[in-house]
Amino acid sequence: MPSTYDFPQDLRDAQLALHRTRAAYEQYAQTLPWSAEPMPGWEGDKQLHSSGYTQEQATEVRRFQDELRRLSAEVMTHPYWAALSGDVVKARMALKHAHEPGEA
Repeated sequence: MPSTYDFPQDLRDAQLALHRTRAAYEQYAQTLPWSAEPMPGWEGDKQLHSSGYTQEQATEVRRFQDELRRLSAEVMTHPYWAALSGDVVKARMALKHAHEPGEA
């Protein structure tokens, strides 16, 4: 469904950066041990264990989380929302898809 909203370019850019950062974080998270702290797992045929995150991994996770918070705040507090007359929830949902082909 095409957007009928005239989102400012900086808001569209921030939303797209949020999408891309979240996707990169999720991809990175798949490479991490299952536990941030070293600890044993469930007992079974073989003992599972997590060595925990390395210092570099923990730093990278924090960097991703900080950037996600910053971008989320940028999108959520953009002046466009205060000036919008109409259904803000519907507009926010449209913004999430504004970067998709056919939505421009």
